[in-house]
Amino acid sequence: MNENLDNAQEEIKRADHLIFVSLKYTRTCDVLKHIIERHINCIDFTFTALLEHLKEQGKIEEVPTAPIPKANKIKELFPDDEYLKELVITIIKSESPETTEDDTKQIANFVCKFKNYRTQLVKELMMLETKE
Repeated sequence: MNENLDNAQEEIKRADHLIFVSLKYTRTCDVLKHIIERHINCIDFTFTALLEHLKEQGKIEEVPTAPIPKANKIKELFPDDEYLKELVITIIKSESPETTEDDTKQIANFVCKFKNYRTQLVKELMMLETKE
């Protein structure tokens, strides 16, 4: 679990670099696309860490490897959490080969919102790990 949290933090560092350095000099669609990809990777690593934690506690039997099954498992385990539900929808839309322009705009808007909550999410998972 710790490795996945570290990977999530590394993705955030890379995204921050893209936001605060690369966008300063290059304002292209590719840079924005990479920023979104980095945030989505962070969400995926965080989901993996959460699912591994639940597996260690015996609440689930296995951790799915593909992003969409992971997202669906999170949705199933936490049906009342609206924020996680929004994360799940973002992962599913981003992995879909049939992503439309509107979906891309929704994903980009969510990434902006996620930027504000991402540190809190990682900290909460780290607190779960230290409680064990």
